[in-house]
Amino acid sequence: MTASTAIVLLTRDLRVHDHPALATTCAAFDQVVPLYVLDPALADLSANRTRFLHQALADLRDQLRERGGDLVVRHGDPAAETIRLAGEVGATAVALSADVSHYAVRRERRLRAECERHRLHLRLFPGLTVVEPGALRPGGGGDHYRVFSPYHRAWAANRWREELAAPRRIALPDRVRVGRLSALPAGDSPDAASGGERIARQRLTDWLPDLTRYGDQHDDMAGDDTSRLSPYLRFGCVSPLAVANRAGDRSGPFVRQLCWRDFYYQVTAAFPEISTTAYRRGATEQWRYDDDALAAWTEGRTGMPIVDAGMRQMLAQGWMHNRARLITAGYLTKHLGQDWRSGVAVFFRWLLDGDVANNSGNWQWVAGTGNDTKPYRGFNPVRQAERYDPDGDYVRRWVPELAGVQGKAIHQPWRLPEALRQTLDYPPPLSVPDTDPVWLR
Repeated sequence: MTASTAIVLLTRDLRVHDHPALATTCAAFDQVVPLYVLDPALADLSANRTRFLHQALADLRDQLRERGGDLVVRHGDPAAETIRLAGEVGATAVALSADVSHYAVRRERRLRAECERHRLHLRLFPGLTVVEPGALRPGGGGDHYRVFSPYHRAWAANRWREELAAPRRIALPDRVRVGRLSALPAGDSPDAASGGERIARQRLTDWLPDLTRYGDQHDDMAGDDTSRLSPYLRFGCVSPLAVANRAGDRSGPFVRQLCWRDFYYQVTAAFPEISTTAYRRGATEQWRYDDDALAAWTEGRTGMPIVDAGMRQMLAQGWMHNRARLITAGYLTKHLGQDWRSGVAVFFRWLLDGDVANNSGNWQWVAGTGNDTKPYRGFNPVRQAERYDPDGDYVRRWVPELAGVQGKAIHQPWRLPEALRQTLDYPPPLSVPDTDPVWLR
């Protein structure tokens, strides 16, 4: 009797625990081929994420080998390489975790068409979010929730799927060519975190004792008490459902952040142009385009210490504190008047956790073009700094030119005595035509 064989095409689900596509396929087929296709179209988007990806793939390969399987690696178009491999191993089915970005939807369409042409069964699975993007619909009609609060209520009350154990055994077809992972590429950020499921699971375990303090501490910029799980969630090194289950309270502040993540996935599923087009109907977009100002912001030399600290943290670590993300994005769009799409691109290049749904959704929220019910709100960077970095320790860590400035005076160096200012190797605040922000008065 011929063994039944299926392919699990891995994308942003680089784990073995609570992996619906992998677990279900292993239970239904004699032989399972876990496949990852390195698509040249994605190769140059972010050196930081490419390095993290390769680390995650190496860890995944080790875990699959421990279970008797392996990770098959190919280069090229995912749909074409999947079909080619199916012919090599005699597969009759393909499993894939559903995703929502423009790229992912196009990939799924091509794969579906090719599977139909070659008489392969394609099945999509959940796993990239806690609740599937299309599972919740507003009561008054519409294909998705546009406002977070009612979505959160429905999300918290919803019955979640069952968490799945990792397969105990994975049988790979004989003589399949697994392919080699290339040498670990260099990232741009010297202090970036390393990828992989085992690191992700250990990070979650180590951080959970701090969960009870999250509500009080997560906005403490110098304390840096957040979980830092976002890159691992972005690549699926850890299941968002598993994280939510271990955290417990569905209405608690930490799990609420996971709900925000799901919220933007369902927004993106309904509005795939989220990276390029204003989401809010009637949003006014009158932007300045100043390359020098954008470069100063990107490099952390705007003369606004809390902004520069956040940007420099991102350049060094490929990660930025969430409060700093709000401040830096608000400064670019509401003070410098720059197009939010420019900010999307910079964050997308540097951030390990940069993904289409959350990066673009949050940028639009800050810029006033997205899901914010108060689109004209602004973030006074000085007030934010004095509230969330009251002693200036976060700024001192990332802007060493100001390390000698004591107390909260560090947040407004332009107000220091002239003699002291002259000793600082730090630029004055960027000037913007036709504006007089209150924090510079």
